[in-house]
Amino acid sequence: MLDHLITGATVVDGTGAPSFRGDVGIRDGRIVAVGPAGSITEDAATTEDATGLVLAPGFVDPHTHYDAQLHWDAYATPSANHGVTTIVGGNCGFTLAPLKAEDADYTRRMMAKVEGMALPALETGIDWSWETFAEFLDKLDGSIGVNAAFMAGHCAIRRYVMGPDSVGKEATPEQIAAMVAELKKAMEAGALGFSTGRASHTDGDGKPVPSRHATPEEVLALCAEVGRHEGTQLEVIVAGCNDEFSDEEIELLTQMTVTAGRPMNWNVLTVDSAAPTRVPRQIYASEKAAEAGGKIVILTLPVLVPMNMSLLTYCALNLMPGEWGPTLALPVAERIEKLRDKELQARLVAAATSPEAGVFRRLSDFGRYVIGDVYSEANAGLSGRQVADIAKERGQDDFETLVEICANDDLRTVLWPMPTDNDQASWDLRQETWTNEHVILGGSDAGAHLDRMCGATYTTRFLGDTLRGRKLVSLERAVQMLTSDPAKLFGLKDRGSITEGNYADLVLFDPETVNSGPARLMHDLPGDSPRLTAESEGIVSVRVNGVETIRDGQTVGALAGRILRSGKDTYTVTPESVSF
Repeated sequence: MLDHLITGATVVDGTGAPSFRGDVGIRDGRIVAVGPAGSITEDAATTEDATGLVLAPGFVDPHTHYDAQLHWDAYATPSANHGVTTIVGGNCGFTLAPLKAEDADYTRRMMAKVEGMALPALETGIDWSWETFAEFLDKLDGSIGVNAAFMAGHCAIRRYVMGPDSVGKEATPEQIAAMVAELKKAMEAGALGFSTGRASHTDGDGKPVPSRHATPEEVLALCAEVGRHEGTQLEVIVAGCNDEFSDEEIELLTQMTVTAGRPMNWNVLTVDSAAPTRVPRQIYASEKAAEAGGKIVILTLPVLVPMNMSLLTYCALNLMPGEWGPTLALPVAERIEKLRDKELQARLVAAATSPEAGVFRRLSDFGRYVIGDVYSEANAGLSGRQVADIAKERGQDDFETLVEICANDDLRTVLWPMPTDNDQASWDLRQETWTNEHVILGGSDAGAHLDRMCGATYTTRFLGDTLRGRKLVSLERAVQMLTSDPAKLFGLKDRGSITEGNYADLVLFDPETVNSGPARLMHDLPGDSPRLTAESEGIVSVRVNGVETIRDGQTVGALAGRILRSGKDTYTVTPESVSF
């Protein structure tokens, strides 16, 4: 007898094949029967008529930071609500293991800074009772509502081996060997591979994070260890990910993937017609790696993710060149005084519009910012208005007006920069970019930056756009991009398609309504901390390993997720074997 039978659905199996009206039978957590509507006659404990609905494989999110949130939110919401059944965490070099007890505070403050995780939530929502990577995975296994795989992060490994010296010092040969040994232990325990960060991230003390102090020799030694383990990967973020790679970065990235003999992915390619050289340059890095026998996979989002910010909290503005970072790091009263200085304002605007600002130049049109939440009587009535309109009324420059509004709120004002890349040319470029053999969808950063963005909804927003919006790809191709493409990259065994024998990770949705609701601020994290989240629309049911976890967009209490471990739950993907 079947455990569950879904009948009459429009089956989009994730392979890119044409959809068909069919039935799918589930038993013991796996898909055991797939056929045309009415063809499965075996009895079932429960049966669901899915006429008019689409049945797809569960979505795979290749770039998340749910390492912390899963400890207090087993479903990794809102990703699960939007059809995600498998997440990959531990990216950008940031993981919570291995961890010595004396380094827990450093790690919490670093994660709060670089990934926008609320410090009170990190302090009160996790017991921090593990030390090894194996203990970290074991703590989550059996108590989560999604499937989760984790990279082993460079920052954690370096801090574990070198302690405070991990910031500011090069590693000795002996310390590199000890790091390699720790990475080996992590992958033997099931780490999906190795991630490292060489971008502009700073820790809770304002210093470059540990991985930024590593020599190329250290990085390559760790990459070599990855290649000794079955079913492993590489993931990286460097400064050039934010705009265009330097020649030196391309050389290092190529050496990393070739040394490991594994694919490497990076996050995230911003596609903008106003920056016509960016996409070719970033793809060029993948082409150079392929010539050398490696594989660099590019993640890009198929939707625009609104991101708010403020002059109070750490955000993208802190990463602007020149005096931006030092100014925004000052105590609030001193920060306000400095920001009101007209000469400094001119220098900040000049830096924001300079070539050195890279991708952050997109944030330099301060007149296009829309005012969000305000907190003072002086700002009453400004919510929802554009800075340029207010500045015109006041006879001021745009940035001067923005500073005055924020100063009235002691810098708490919520700012919404309006995207500059919503033009038809940018969408045409995205459509073209998605066809490249080195590009897949991803880059949600789900679980991170909770105070200013909600990227976890890209799956349902993309499907809504595919079915009722721009229709840039077919439904079959859209589902393939969300399922089997990332499953192939990571070598996920028996996942990513509706195929007999595969695990029953399934999403049932209404094609007429599937989408995401608007992002809204909720105080539902430990310590009453806030986050931006969004409800799904049109998600009827989500099953993880055959067990329903979401019904009508809401969690239903079943925890059927598993920790996916390298080698056991993944097969080895070599650079020459992966294609999309």
